[in-house]
Amino acid sequence: MVSETHTRALASAQCLYFQTGRCAGPLLYIARPKGESVPQVSPRGTYLVIADALRRDIKEGSFAGTNLPSENSLMETYRVSRNTVRRALKTLESESLIRSLPGTGWQVATKPAIPLIARLINVILEDSLAVGDTYPSESQLCDRLSVSRTAVRRALNQMEGQGLLSTIHGKGRSVRALPSSREEP
Repeated sequence: MVSETHTRALASAQCLYFQTGRCAGPLLYIARPKGESVPQVSPRGTYLVIADALRRDIKEGSFAGTNLPSENSLMETYRVSRNTVRRALKTLESESLIRSLPGTGWQVATKPAIPLIARLINVILEDSLAVGDTYPSESQLCDRLSVSRTAVRRALNQMEGQGLLSTIHGKGRSVRALPSSREEP
């Protein structure tokens, strides 16, 4: 528990900061729930308080079947820096409650994620593409798989490196070889 003296010292340090622009020492706050206007002093790291709030929301099922809010929206909700939000998310990741998927964001870890390259290889099989057929465009893949263009490009480059696709500049990608076996989820 934080003493009243410590709370007063913190309040005077805040006033000094706002008057002079200099920080008198480390200031630590509890994350603010929506609608709460006055910050409270936190005896633990702010990232742990945010991690607890997210953990509680995950257990209540608030994020079932969806991604967690973006880092930016968490920064705005809790009024903290990106580094604080990332530490909170990394804490939950180390507990195997959430996972980060490149180009998608943070998700509740319910079942193993299928790697993006495996999903892109499955596109060849699902669409019954043959050697020489045109592979879907980057934008079509982004819409179909709900991932970022950067993530799709990286995975497509890996497929080109494996000899599955070939690129003709200005024409797009085409299937160069069929995968040896179906990638199962």
